[in-house]
Amino acid sequence: MKHSVNPRGLQRLALTVGAAALLSGALTACVPLLLGGAVGGGALIATDRRTSGTQLEDEGIELRALSRLRSALGERSHVNLTSYNRQVLLTGEVASAQDKQQIEQTVAGVENVSTIVNELAIMGNSTLTQRSSDALVTGRVKATLVDARDLSANAFKVVTERGTTYLMGRVTQREADRGTEVARSTPGVQKVVRMFEIISEQELARLLPAAKR
Repeated sequence: MKHSVNPRGLQRLALTVGAAALLSGALTACVPLLLGGAVGGGALIATDRRTSGTQLEDEGIELRALSRLRSALGERSHVNLTSYNRQVLLTGEVASAQDKQQIEQTVAGVENVSTIVNELAIMGNSTLTQRSSDALVTGRVKATLVDARDLSANAFKVVTERGTTYLMGRVTQREADRGTEVARSTPGVQKVVRMFEIISEQELARLLPAAKR
């Protein structure tokens, strides 16, 4: 007997597993500097609206920036770094305004970085409980985006820090508004910050795989 495969179901499962892995890591170790990686492997990369070259550049930005920040700060700060289409989002906690500025300047010197959104908070590092909660909220938001039939979940990158969910991606105005609505309705989300690159419906049509046109 042949069984059909539901792509959304598989994607939702991958996101759930990814969230569980993040939670496990948060509960077993303190990782002071984290990358903003995607969950789901090659299938998600194939439908990403960035070019393959840009995706590689974003990965390179994250890895190089992480290495430089480790050298500059050691483990005294908790910094999450996410690059999407060369726009870098910095979240987490630092001990001082000087550290916050130093981190931004260090990342600005990394090759291919176009802009930086510095959301680092000057405060004590978040607890493992808070980080595990954020990981679960991110997983819930991603799963809810998968369930939304009128959205392409792969077009969104989701980051949550201390209950604030950041949304990144190359999306139309309709998708931006709908994705924001979905995120705001997700349990655990206290605030949504939009960092979208808005594209036209015509540009979206050109980006869609031929099979979906």
